[in-house]
Amino acid sequence: MERVIIHVDMDYFYAAIEEREDPTLKGKAVVVCMYSNRGESGGAVSTSNYIARDAGIRSAMPCKLAKSKKPDAVFLPVRKAFYEEVSASVMEILRSNADSEEAFEKISIDEAFLEITESCNCDYDLAKEIGLRIKEEVKSQERITCSVGIGPNKLIAKMASSFRKPDGITVIRPEETEDFLKPMPVKKLWGIGKVTEDKLAEMGITTVEELAAFDVMELISVFGKNKGMWLKGAASGQDDSPVKERTASDQIGRMASLKNDSRNENMIFSLLDELMDDVIGKVKKRKVSFRSVTVTVIFSNFKTSTKSKTFNHAVSDREILTENAVELMKQFLEESTINFRRIGVRVGNLQESTGQKSLFDF
Repeated sequence: MERVIIHVDMDYFYAAIEEREDPTLKGKAVVVCMYSNRGESGGAVSTSNYIARDAGIRSAMPCKLAKSKKPDAVFLPVRKAFYEEVSASVMEILRSNADSEEAFEKISIDEAFLEITESCNCDYDLAKEIGLRIKEEVKSQERITCSVGIGPNKLIAKMASSFRKPDGITVIRPEETEDFLKPMPVKKLWGIGKVTEDKLAEMGITTVEELAAFDVMELISVFGKNKGMWLKGAASGQDDSPVKERTASDQIGRMASLKNDSRNENMIFSLLDELMDDVIGKVKKRKVSFRSVTVTVIFSNFKTSTKSKTFNHAVSDREILTENAVELMKQFLEESTINFRRIGVRVGNLQESTGQKSLFDF
């Protein structure tokens, strides 16, 4: 059966979030580092924006080396919990555009597959419209960009999303697959690592076209039956693997910025109410309940802080969400005098609903 698959890949995700949070970073090289216990002299680059990449800075590069390549770059520590909050919001946008709950597959914090075969009725022009809609929803709701690849399977969609980065969209129809793959270096084929690339080079194979034409029995003799057959099939654009979530998403969240940095309670609680409406709507749509509520605040000094409440039983009641989120937000207001920049609410420890718990049940 013919399928239509979308792969969405966020553009330099961590660094893009930092640029969004601090507009003064625009136009500068931004490097997000995972520092070691030796402080800023140790650790490695987690990600960087394209300005930093143009200076030769790459993921996993020692931070010390990165600083020598671009001394005037802005180096920031990883804020993993914050990035996960943003990821949860992005993934809910992507999930809502898939054919069904089962037609969504998150593969990392910043990328996912979704099947849209039914939604577009195998019409690639309509598929492109869906891809453009996803890009616009991510940009309008989260103020960051993503690149989208659309193809007849996961392999082609994944490779297509990298074709026009950043902020691009590439559509590869089934009849275009061969021409799309043929000229590519074999290392660009999704799933081929450095060891495999080197072995193929020893065999005189450097392009996908050469790999597709190579005798499958010789590939099997070198790589074994499973991998040899996979290499042959992948080089021809074949991939029958289903889009299926590997592990159930365990949280639903939404974040948004205040109109301006403030401690105005009316402004804060009005925005919080909007976010809770969105979250509870997704809870109902996915037919799940939750056992925890988390509220996140990004302060005007860009510090991130979270507070959580865990329940004895799973619930899906709007009143319970409101009562606990408001209580946690009030604690933030009581404990700090710094203005709020951005707030978020998230429910976690999800499970399929078996009947809604009420306040009386609590």
